This record gives sequence, structure tokens and C-alpha cells, in this order.
Amino acid sequence: MAESWVNSAERIGADLHLDLAAHAGAGGRRAALARALREAVRAGRLAPGTRLPPYRSLAADLGVARNTVADAYAELVAEGWLTARQGSGTRVAERTRKAERTRVAERTRPARRTEHPSRGAPARARGPRHDLRQGTPDASAFPRPAWLASYRRALHRAPNDVFGPGDPAGRIELREALTEYLARARGVRTRPDRIVICSGFAHALRLLFGQDRGAPGGVLRGPLAVEAYGLGFHRELLAAAGVRTVPLPLDEDGARVDLLARERAVLLTPAHQFPTGGPLHAERRAAVTDWARARGAVVLEDDYDGEFRYDRKPVGALQGLDPEHVVLVGSVSKSLSPAVRLGWMVLPERLVGDVLAAKGEREAWASVLDQLSLADLIASGAYDRHVRRMRQRYRSRRDRLVAALAAHAPHVEVTGVAAGLHAVLRLPPGTERSTVKAAAWQGVALDGLAAFRHPAVAEAAMPARDGIVVGYATPPEHAYESALEALCGVLPPGDGG
Repeated sequence: MAESWVNSAERIGADLHLDLAAHAGAGGRRAALARALREAVRAGRLAPGTRLPPYRSLAADLGVARNTVADAYAELVAEGWLTARQGSGTRVAERTRKAERTRVAERTRPARRTEHPSRGAPARARGPRHDLRQGTPDASAFPRPAWLASYRRALHRAPNDVFGPGDPAGRIELREALTEYLARARGVRTRPDRIVICSGFAHALRLLFGQDRGAPGGVLRGPLAVEAYGLGFHRELLAAAGVRTVPLPLDEDGARVDLLARERAVLLTPAHQFPTGGPLHAERRAAVTDWARARGAVVLEDDYDGEFRYDRKPVGALQGLDPEHVVLVGSVSKSLSPAVRLGWMVLPERLVGDVLAAKGEREAWASVLDQLSLADLIASGAYDRHVRRMRQRYRSRRDRLVAALAAHAPHVEVTGVAAGLHAVLRLPPGTERSTVKAAAWQGVALDGLAAFRHPAVAEAAMPARDGIVVGYATPPEHAYESALEALCGVLPPGDGG
């Protein structure tokens, strides 16, 4: 009776036995503590929902620094083992035990290769199990403690005008922080008065091309040259605004900017072409800015994942070559989360007034408090630390993908540079559609390369190639290995298979 109303998950003051010596190894005490906590969860000693001791209490019990405990907790929150919410403390994630049982069962189940449609009928799917679609970061890795700390500081310091009508350009605090950060990290040349805050890349397109309130004709006009492969959503948005898009073929050096003619603007992903994965060659970067200067045209630079380059050959923003003819658009949708609706346009001076007129006098898109929080996150250095941490994680994931393919499907090539949140796997001719179908049957969500091809690309100008676009950032860490196993199971066999 006395125990019936006491939930063991709520016992904050209970002793927590952790043997750090048994988990000693690389990484020092923080890594040992993280390993010990993972093992306690795996073994069931820490049940889902269990509230862990506060940093100070556990640090005192173990004889370690408070920051050691805080860092270990943060690492396990990022991996999905723990959850942390204001007012609720740090707890064991509710799904951890189920996920661990599933992983153990999959490892101990007798190995059986999934039949590819070309070799036989696949087993009936039980529903999507692994999300390997491109476009989203690891949701469990959002830096909750750092964001909360920045939000609190920003709210405490906010002047009274923050709670009045917003400035359509965005808060000056964020524009100043972005000016410093983009110059340092991406080689951008600008001033705060040439940055306009928006809610993301799609919002920027609507403002620039007129599918937004107050901009009936748009700031820019078509026709607009675009890369032969890109997001269909962006092409649809432009078409709805009455903008004709002209595809530029791609080769190993990026978009064929030498084919630009009478277009008034060109949209490029020069740091890391989406989705094929290569950077725009240095000679073509210079050539496209020369073209824009000569014609009075504009280059739209989508810097969607410019921070995530893993081969130590970073490519700076194209905007740095010609700030008066390049519009750089960035956001935090890949570096932080698409749930944080914040982006920015770095504009030539002559376009600032038109963009602000298109946006209107009242900021209706980006939360002012979120802007202040992001400004603090950048100014405090927490944003840099998060990006570096995620760069290491995504590099590891890409390396593990490449290793899995080398071991189980060596005939499948990973194309493009080591960068970003996705990779393109080149498949044997004629196998893309059947591979995507097999993946769906086996509960693996991914995209075929053909889905990103511009419908007006001539086969003679750029022959289609079979491939799949694999997003390696989305699965939580504890499910990534099983996602790779499932992926390898649906890939087509090689010539000798």
C-alpha cells in the first residue's frame, strides 16, 4: 500500500549506482559516465521515465565536476537515450527500452537478405520503420539546454520595444550577429542593414518573386535559370508566381553556367549542389558572377547546408565574390531544426528597399523572441559549438554509410563530396524505380533521384542516371545501424549477385 502511490520514476533522491571505473576508456570521465548510463538503461536498471539526479547531486556522489555530468546528460539527450524538459528534469526516454529490445532482436535474428523485385517478391511491409528521406536534421539533437539558456537571457535583456510591432528587416541584434558569423564562417561580405530576416528559403522566394502580400509583381523577374536537379517544391512555388524556370545541365564541375543567356537571374546551390552533391567549380563561380555583372542580373545562392563540409576543404559563399550581384539565402532548418522558422537574405544594396516593401511594415513571419534567442545563441558561441558537434556526428554517419555499402553493396557508388545531410547512391541502370518500391515495401522511406529532375531537362543535354537520395541525418542514433542494414537489404544486386 505504501508503495502503490510512489512512482519509482519520480524518486529524485534515490541513490544511483554507477561504476565509472568499469567503463573507463577514451574520453575521460564524461565519456565513462555516458557509457555507464547507457549500460544502466540497456540493462533495465533505469526504466523509461526515470528521473535522473540533478547535475550537482550526481557530481557530488561520483566525485566529478558538475560540468562533467551536464555534458554527459546532454550527449545522451542528443542520442535519444534521455529527455530534458524545463520543470521535468532529465529522464530516461520513454521509448528507449522498446528500441533497445528491437535492436537486440534484429541483431540476433538469423540473417536473411531481402529479395529485390528483380529477383523475387519482397516480404510484405509492416509499415515505415526507417526514415532516410533527405531534408531534415536529427530532431533529437536540437540543443535544448543552450536554446533555453539563450531564450531566457534574451527575454531578460529584451527592451520594451521588442513587444511592439516588429521591424520588417528583423531585429538588429540578430542582423548584427549574422553579419559577424557569416563573415567568419562563410566568407560573406555585408552589413546589418543589408540583411533581411525571413522564415526560410521558400519565404525568401515568395518575397523575391511576388507570391507574397504586397508584392504583386515581385522584386525580381523571370525567366530564372535553375539547376537541372533541385527541389520540385521550389519549382512549383515559382511556377505559381508565373516565373518560367530554365534548367541548366550539371556535370562534374557543377551547373553549366556557360549556357546562361538571356535569363534575368539564376538559382544555384554552389557550396553543395542539391541533390547531386558536388560544389560549383572555382572557374564557374567566377564566370557566373561575371555574367551577372555584365547583364545586370542576379545570382540567388541557396546556402542550405554550407556549414556541413567533412573533408576539410570548405567552400566559402559565392556572395563574397560580388555582394552587389548575389543574393545569399540561408536558414537554420538544417543546422538547428525546420521547426525554428528563421532564415535570412543577404541582399545587394539596391534590392533592400524593394524586399522590405514586399514584406510589409509589420513582421508577420519570424517570431521576434526567436530572433533574439538565435542572436544570443550565435553571440555566446553556443551555435558554433552545436554546428561543430553536429558536423562530427553527420560525418560519422556518412562514414558509416560508406562503410556499410563497401561491405554489403560494393557495386553501389556514393557520389558527390563529403558534405551535407544526404548522399546520392548511384545504382545500376534501370533499377531506381524497383529499388524505391522495394524500400517502401520494407518500411524504408527514401527518394529516387528522378524525383528531383527538372521536367524540361533534355536527355541529350544531360542523360538521366539511376540513383537514390539517402538522408542519413534523420534517424535517431540508436536506430541508425538498423536503418543501414535495412537500406543495404533493398539495394539491387551487382552483376555477380
